Amino acid sequence: MIVSDTHGSHRNLEKVIERTEGIDLLIHLGDTEGKEDYIEALAGCPSYIVSGNNDFFSDLPREKEFMLEGKRVFITHGHPYYVSMGEERLRKAAKKRGADIAMYGHTHKPSLSVEDGVMVLNPGSIAYPRQAGRKATYMVMEIEEGKDADVRLMYV
Repeated sequence: MIVSDTHGSHRNLEKVIERTEGIDLLIHLGDTEGKEDYIEALAGCPSYIVSGNNDFFSDLPREKEFMLEGKRVFITHGHPYYVSMGEERLRKAAKKRGADIAMYGHTHKPSLSVEDGVMVLNPGSIAYPRQAGRKATYMVMEIEEGKDADVRLMYV
């Protein structure tokens, strides 16, 4: 499960975790506003969480890289890459790192694209959406070694 921008509001996250079975990993792309311990406990599974631009005084890393079923994954909140103006800088950074998948938040708007061999995704915000229709979103990724990742945009 991939989420972002909870900003201290967990009602939707609680609802989604309760109704979703079999979460193997939770990825939170920043702006937990100091609630990362609660989010990790709520998920009840391993979690990767990075800091966002509203995570003041946080000890969370700004970026993280890890392997997931044979794919190199790069996660960041996105603001250092100016994602509000487009994904180009983030995509270049991901490519330079050898990442197959890059994930970011910050914009509160979901997106998914595959270009130049890199999948770039943003789950939107599960708490404060900004896209047309303003529906809270998150993503679910299923991935198996040797296969392409299957990513689905989900609505709360």
